[in-house]
Amino acid sequence: MMHPVPLAILLLFLWLPDIYIYRYYVRPQTRSLLLRLLHFLPSVLLSIALAVLLYKLNANTLAHHARVIGVLSVCLLAGILPKLLFTLLTLLFFPVRKLLHLRRKPFTVTAFVLAVVSLSSIAYGATFGVNHIVVKPLEYARADVPAGFDGYRIVQLSDIHIGSRAGDLRFVQRMVERVNKLKPDLILFTGDLVNQRSRELDAFTDELSRLHATDGVYSVLGNHDYGTYYRWRSEEEQMENFTGLLQRQAQMHWTLLNNSHVVLHHRGDSIALIGVENDGEPPFGQHADLPRATANTAGMFGILMTHNPTHWLREVVPDTDIRLTLSGHTHAMQLVLFGHSPAEWMYPQWRGLYTHDGQDLYVNTGIGYIGLPFRLGANPEITLITLKHIP
Repeated sequence: MMHPVPLAILLLFLWLPDIYIYRYYVRPQTRSLLLRLLHFLPSVLLSIALAVLLYKLNANTLAHHARVIGVLSVCLLAGILPKLLFTLLTLLFFPVRKLLHLRRKPFTVTAFVLAVVSLSSIAYGATFGVNHIVVKPLEYARADVPAGFDGYRIVQLSDIHIGSRAGDLRFVQRMVERVNKLKPDLILFTGDLVNQRSRELDAFTDELSRLHATDGVYSVLGNHDYGTYYRWRSEEEQMENFTGLLQRQAQMHWTLLNNSHVVLHHRGDSIALIGVENDGEPPFGQHADLPRATANTAGMFGILMTHNPTHWLREVVPDTDIRLTLSGHTHAMQLVLFGHSPAEWMYPQWRGLYTHDGQDLYVNTGIGYIGLPFRLGANPEITLITLKHIP
């Protein structure tokens, strides 16, 4: 059950702007009682939906009703943010108008336009933004890239969160088609394949198994893949779920690198592809074993897959000579405006390419979503990395 304090705050944010707008704008301008009452209809419906959800809420509700809760969350955002923005702006404008003896209408129109822009942005992010897959090319040109790998094409995917796509096979089909059309030499998945349970994959394993690259598909685990966000009846049931995830990845012909590596050969040269288990800052688990994963790779050009980008500066840079690290996890908080994101408050490396002491990190912003079916300025991402050898 939701704690009463945040629930009360949520209801205040929903109803107080409604009451304010009704008192100062709707009632003075509307004679029809029916039209006046219709002003409150969205908030009434949202309150009823929220009450029903809270009545049924338990520790595993999100796992079983991810799409329903996601839609309700977007509706709450759309029902609260524009009206709250309008209310705050008109209240802030009030002393300015009075002090300068200005007319009310221009300020009201400005607040209304900004509220409409916010509503339009929410609608865009919840429909087009969350479904519009973009391919981001990255030419990775370094002198230590082996000559035989010049032009080698790597596709990075991350954070599919397949449980959020329950019933939406078409999106996964489009993702697979986009990847395969790139004709990659290698496909790398950097964690969070599911939300909570391995069975989320059951409707998608056939489609995901169609991902094709000359040298195969490799993956690592993200924090969601361990099933720790689900309330299991026993440790044995949780372990069975985890084993099920490993089995399903094998059925999809994905090679999971759990603190291990493989050596890839191309045109007479070789590179070490290294993968570690999820290693994040608390409360996220720390399961990586870099010494084990990198054993016998000294002197080789290395590419590391590690889900959480904070692992890079904590351990990868200080303790290894791995040249290129690939991560995900941040989703860019599914929101980027004017080149900035709330993710910056939590993650020094949250999107794109970073360099430190001659080592590089690329953070993929993910192709799926968790919780809120919304992406604005952070579209679902397929990264196409082309290795280039500089003579």
